[in-house]
Amino acid sequence: MLASLFSKTKPINYFIIGIFLFLFYILFQRTEYNLDWTGYEYFKKVMLLGLLLMSTFWTHFITQKNRLTKDNNYAPLLFVLFLVLFPSVLVNTNLIIANYCILLALRKLFSLHSLKDPKVKIFDASLWIFIATIFHFWSILYVILLVFAILFFVSSDYRNWIIPVIAFITVAIFFSIYILASDTDILRFIDQRTEFNFDFTTFDNIYQNIALAIFSSIAVLFFISQALEVTNKPFNMQATYKKVLVAFLIGVAVYVLSADKNQGVLIFTFFPLSILGANYIESIPNRWFKEVVLSSIAVISLIFFFCQL
Repeated sequence: MLASLFSKTKPINYFIIGIFLFLFYILFQRTEYNLDWTGYEYFKKVMLLGLLLMSTFWTHFITQKNRLTKDNNYAPLLFVLFLVLFPSVLVNTNLIIANYCILLALRKLFSLHSLKDPKVKIFDASLWIFIATIFHFWSILYVILLVFAILFFVSSDYRNWIIPVIAFITVAIFFSIYILASDTDILRFIDQRTEFNFDFTTFDNIYQNIALAIFSSIAVLFFISQALEVTNKPFNMQATYKKVLVAFLIGVAVYVLSADKNQGVLIFTFFPLSILGANYIESIPNRWFKEVVLSSIAVISLIFFFCQL
């Protein structure tokens, strides 16, 4: 059973998760597109698959490194199941790259509590957030989490508040060089990327509506149950768990504000929700109910993946 199989971190689990993601990535590509690609297109698809696999790895790494869950593989499994539930993200280059950059930023922000090299971590996190913003503008909202992390852990040193500005200037300089070299109309580029709307009726089919409704229900369950449990966590870990909750809310805000309500934008919620879900599953005392919860999410993801092909 799934819950028993992934209840421990075993090498076979990484292999299963990787193969699972690989198969569904290839299947969706074959269904959505004619595979008569050029060499560049093959290279691009392989690189995107690599980023998705690495995103799954970072989900597990950040979770275990910061002791956000127990010694299990629930978080990376849930991350992949959410990708399968909303397969449109598998073909969205900008979202995959932006989310990968955000994961690299979160890796630094979640380790800030160790107080080891805080300035380097703040600079790296800021840099990755601003790079992500180039690919999906509303990734800029993760600056809120950056401020939250600085405020909780290293606010006493005023220089820590200046570092994000330096990172922004660094990215702005290199982005300006790219704009000049590519002869891109920067005003048009910025205008297109900063659009927003609140129209949630642009889904392609009814299955996307149902999938979103089910995902929202799962997200509310995981979020509320774990928000209520924060005060029961070890005191030195409470601020870190609060960062997970804030990261999820920011991911929701990114989706709400994005002009294109393609459900792939929900990818920004997958990492924090995977952690919340892993904690929820861990907290279930009944082994069979734990199996039912995880297996139900897996079955729902598979059903709606094939419905959306």
